[in-house]
Amino acid sequence: MRSEILVTCFAAVSLLSPANGQTAAAAPAGDDPIKTLVSRLDLQRYKTTIRGLTKFGDRRQGTDRNRAAIDWIEAQLKSYGCTNTERIHYAYEPPQGRGGAGAGRGGRGGRGAPGGATLRGERGPTAANNDPDLQPDSRLRELNSQASVPGPREEVFCTKIGATHPEEMYIVGAHMDGIGYGEAANDDGSGTALVMEIARVFSGADVVTDRSIRFALWNNEETGLNGARAYVDQRKDLQGKEDPPGSGKYPEPKWLGMIQHDMMMFDHGMPNKDGTVSDHQRPEADVNIEFQSQSKFAAQAATLAWAFHAANEKYATDYPASVGNHMTNTDSTPFQDLVPSLSLRELERGSQIGAGWDPTHHQPTDVFAHFSDGDFRLGLNATQTTLGAIAQLAGAKLK
Repeated sequence: MRSEILVTCFAAVSLLSPANGQTAAAAPAGDDPIKTLVSRLDLQRYKTTIRGLTKFGDRRQGTDRNRAAIDWIEAQLKSYGCTNTERIHYAYEPPQGRGGAGAGRGGRGGRGAPGGATLRGERGPTAANNDPDLQPDSRLRELNSQASVPGPREEVFCTKIGATHPEEMYIVGAHMDGIGYGEAANDDGSGTALVMEIARVFSGADVVTDRSIRFALWNNEETGLNGARAYVDQRKDLQGKEDPPGSGKYPEPKWLGMIQHDMMMFDHGMPNKDGTVSDHQRPEADVNIEFQSQSKFAAQAATLAWAFHAANEKYATDYPASVGNHMTNTDSTPFQDLVPSLSLRELERGSQIGAGWDPTHHQPTDVFAHFSDGDFRLGLNATQTTLGAIAQLAGAKLK
């Protein structure tokens, strides 16, 4: 069944809008506005945005550093021209016995291969670090010293309003919180920076889209996708409703697709038998595009995944993409039975990250200085992939 879905989708995909079956007009040869938009991304800007996030340490939910990071993200979005920022408000009470630290996975699965994937090759450790003394940098130990406490939470988003169909939108998301007593540079500064950079490009004064695009930076991912779940709970029933009637304004446009980005930079291969991992990206390094084959929108999500694959082939500069059907443990999970949903990552979530292929995952070593330009460039290629795909799907044009 899976192979039939993928073959069908691959044949029909490149410009298909997965929710309504409409196709976008192809750009004239030599006059591709989407290529122009993708060219507005660059490695240094991407790195600078990640570095800006790391000044708040691991951004653990329920702390002052998390709240300061949210304020900074909102200010950055506004500086790009994405000024219609909003916040989701909710409360987080940790499950009994877990405390407020944010290390628990909240039903997202523990060690192993969730989502039906099979663990491959050598395995590395996967437990999250919750010992500040394992962070050798005294500055980071101090920065990350405040413990999480239960209570009110916030997360921020902004929206590019569609000129033709403001009542429909794609959601492009990443989680801004982290754990591990590092800087959460990869998990998930790399995904947060990706979303912010795409928001910057689409907010250009000369950019018009047919459909709306929402740029969402979730909170409380590390405690069990609580921020994304709060968004779904509060806003799923508002989809496509004009408010006030006759205004042409849609506070929650109809969801056409949800695309999550979580850990974008590290694809160095499986651990060696002694537990060490290569210092360099493996030759097979790629952008992993995953959907969930057990979701209610599996066929449509597969079509969407292959659209992203096609965009990678057309617009990414260095790394290819691969498509898999084991999406799991990610903020797109609460959306997957309501709308076609994807996750973009550095590795397969279940079979590779779940087997410890990224030794910085939730560790004190997840700091900006740990990663090379080859690593950052993998994240940039994921950014190029998503920008190219969403620009096609949303009908992006230049004035």
